[in-house]
Amino acid sequence: MSITSLLPDRIGFGTAPLGNMFRAIPDEEAAATVQAAWDQGIRYFDTAPFYGAGLSETRLGAALAGKDRDQYVLSTKVGRVILDELETGSRDFGEKGGLFEHGSPNKIVHEWTAEATERSIEGSLKRMGVDRFDIVWVHDVAQDFHGDLWLQKFEEARTGAFRVLSRLRDEGVIKAWGLGVNRTEPIELALALDEPQPDGFLLAGRYSLLDHEHALQRLLPMAAEHSVDMVVGGPYSSGILAGGTHFEYQDAPPEIIEKVRRIKDIAGQHDVSIKAAALQFALAHPVSAAVIPGATKPSRIAEDVSALHENVPADFWAELRKAGLVSPQAPLPGNA
Repeated sequence: MSITSLLPDRIGFGTAPLGNMFRAIPDEEAAATVQAAWDQGIRYFDTAPFYGAGLSETRLGAALAGKDRDQYVLSTKVGRVILDELETGSRDFGEKGGLFEHGSPNKIVHEWTAEATERSIEGSLKRMGVDRFDIVWVHDVAQDFHGDLWLQKFEEARTGAFRVLSRLRDEGVIKAWGLGVNRTEPIELALALDEPQPDGFLLAGRYSLLDHEHALQRLLPMAAEHSVDMVVGGPYSSGILAGGTHFEYQDAPPEIIEKVRRIKDIAGQHDVSIKAAALQFALAHPVSAAVIPGATKPSRIAEDVSALHENVPADFWAELRKAGLVSPQAPLPGNA
């Protein structure tokens, strides 16, 4: 089943921040943010065990507990099993460093085998208090977490998670599955397989105003050829495009800060918000099914929904193109 046909709208809510990404937030603030998303009409929610060692799932489940399960679409991820045992040493999150240092202290097992995949789903269902997930993504079988070992992890997922999720899809337990990664190569590899094919993919950070050239070269033409859809994660590039200071989960380097300044200058000349530019650019590609910005403040949700529907003149996009700030190959809103 195509991801696009499953999703109720082109904007969803990415709940990594609810796992205390970058900072600790109170339970009340997390709950209010989810309620704000609901009040704004958002009906697609994405989470993962990795986000705060189960904290995001627990908070999202609590916030949605009073809602009719048939009224929203829910996705989570596999690849991490959260144990009751507490972590005593330091955690190695590859390039992501201390991303969830404020999350729950539970030990995380990184595993993509068939057995671990089933355990992961069972744990997620229990934490969220729901009876099913609509979409399940295979999480982070990529270079940013595993370096030169990523192909080994991918093979573990190919013979484990991919096959389990394909079976669950065929049995009607889930409606779709795919990869949820921060790199393009694992998705390209999955699409080239002669066996279990994903229905789509969640690509975080690789199709944004600041970083899209690489995805345009191989992955997105390949996705179009295979008729698979993309959910765009990280449309604000870890926050730098929404007034924050992070890019790729780290402090933004000078060249990125300068690029953002140039984009903002052009946006200001055309009275365009940077959020509108970021979201509408990400959705302009034909394989884009939805964009899922994250938030930890209720007010941010209204900003995101408003940005999605903001009128952005064609001249703005044309000027970005002329300034070399977007790729000549990138589809632009309204065919600008």
